[in-house]
Amino acid sequence: MLQMNEALDATRTFVALSFLLYASWSDWKKREVSNWVWVIFAPSAFVLTTVHYVLFAHHLLLFYVLSFVFTLALSIVLFYTGAFGGADAKALICLSLSLPYYPLYLLQSQTVFVSPLFPLTVFSNAVLLAALSVVHSLLRNLLWRLKTGQKLFEGFEGESLWRKILAFVSGYKVDVAKLEKSGHLYPLEDLGESGDGESERKLLTMPKDEKRDEIVARVVKAFKEGKIRGEVWATPGLPLLVFITAGLIVALIYGDIVWTVLHAIFSLR
Repeated sequence: MLQMNEALDATRTFVALSFLLYASWSDWKKREVSNWVWVIFAPSAFVLTTVHYVLFAHHLLLFYVLSFVFTLALSIVLFYTGAFGGADAKALICLSLSLPYYPLYLLQSQTVFVSPLFPLTVFSNAVLLAALSVVHSLLRNLLWRLKTGQKLFEGFEGESLWRKILAFVSGYKVDVAKLEKSGHLYPLEDLGESGDGESERKLLTMPKDEKRDEIVARVVKAFKEGKIRGEVWATPGLPLLVFITAGLIVALIYGDIVWTVLHAIFSLR
């Protein structure tokens, strides 16, 4: 029975990793994930976890239910606020069905600190790993400033400080031709009309997939007409699914980064 318990735990972990790795690859290469991934992932995860609960983990029913409900609510909120794409939300929901709590067989072999609701550990790890991309943007912008000697926000004098900070930590300057050709770059600026009817450059805070081509076309047209000179602001738009998958791997091996740091701090007292 113990071997079967561990086998079910390992199978659920393998299924979650397999689907998320494929979804991450698809998102990275195509910037889209087929709905068939989630159509197969969700019921498979539900069946495996339910069987595991019925046979070996009756005492974890509360975590099973709370993990799914809380993750579902979080995913919906993040999706409708624009912080998550549809695939990101579906991935987190499927993960709550597959691994609502940390795999029990792993707890027997190592000591890790995780949230009782395991998907929250994966989510917090993903957010922290995604935040590391900020370092890349900061270094690239500082090097650009030193190399060119130009102002980073020339032409954006009317923009608020917080918009400039957001662009500085999430994007960098690129050639218009590169923005036009690359499907992995998203414009962080657009053109609108100023009070006197002239075209005015403005920074964007949250680029959307569905508006990308439209905005790029406007930027390219403005560049060809001489309304924009030099490079423009863009962001690589790294797929969050990659960070969610990396967050799961880190969670399984190391645990919750935030939880571990907090535990270490309070252990010193």
